[in-house]
Amino acid sequence: MKISGYLWKAGLAAVLGMAIALPASADDFPTRPIKFVVPAAAGGPTHITAQILADKMQTILGQPVVVETHPGAGNNLGADFVAKSAPDGYTMLLATIGTHSINQTLFKKLPFDPIKDFDPVSLVVRYPLLLVVNSDSPFKTVKDLIDFAKKNPGKLNRASGGNGTSMHLSGELFVIQAGIQAPHIPYKGSAPALNDLLGNHVDFMFDSMITTVPQVESGKLRALAVTGKTRSPLLPNVPTLAESGLPDYEAYGWTGIVVPAGTPKDVIAKLNNAVVEALKDPAVKAAFDKQAAEPVGSSPEEFAAFIRSETEKWAKTIRAANISVE
Repeated sequence: MKISGYLWKAGLAAVLGMAIALPASADDFPTRPIKFVVPAAAGGPTHITAQILADKMQTILGQPVVVETHPGAGNNLGADFVAKSAPDGYTMLLATIGTHSINQTLFKKLPFDPIKDFDPVSLVVRYPLLLVVNSDSPFKTVKDLIDFAKKNPGKLNRASGGNGTSMHLSGELFVIQAGIQAPHIPYKGSAPALNDLLGNHVDFMFDSMITTVPQVESGKLRALAVTGKTRSPLLPNVPTLAESGLPDYEAYGWTGIVVPAGTPKDVIAKLNNAVVEALKDPAVKAAFDKQAAEPVGSSPEEFAAFIRSETEKWAKTIRAANISVE
């Protein structure tokens, strides 16, 4: 059967159109700079994490990895920007515990779907927190604190760097599992909260190790426990909360890399390889050690499962504590 010249040309045009529409192969990726979006302010630990990783990833990938900060709305502005970007691998988000585990329960409405609008690449680092009290506090152990709180409901208070932060929710998880009452006092950032703890105006708080360890080492604060699964090499003599009478307790801040949903799988695989390889570099590990961060690295599938488990865990905590942010 003969095919008319018109039909043959139309068919050829359709095939060529499909070819043009297909994403570029990972064999050619990347051919231009990659935008690495941080949903937090410049100079903070999230921004520092991204810069450490970007510096090594660009060496591995052979193209610049440019860190851009898009802060605001509890990390949601930066996440929304990436969610609406082209799914071609050239825009990545440094996802946080906020953007991908906490905010979807904490906020009544988000402009993006943390699960449907992104494809996971890799978990990057975890940040264990520290439960601290003033060095003049009578509490020497977690048991001391819990025993007093049970005998004196509501008398102890706890500070955090703000509603819905990992510091706040780590405290909520603690009071729920310990079965105590300790009113939460939110501050506009960790610094003023820490200042009030140093001034003995609040009783205890959970905060990042990068800010609390220097105060512990100087003798101004006393560390009662680490929130992670294992003890921290920064404070090897400080027990975990699991060792301190709360066997199911485990909490971290964390960051990972996600890209817009629909990014080609082979491109994701290439980005994943670059992340995992970067995290194995001794210089990168040393840089994260200074940030009190634990390099992890994972497959996209492992990171997806981790996001699901973290979302379920913090959703239960948020609902149990009846927390919401408008």
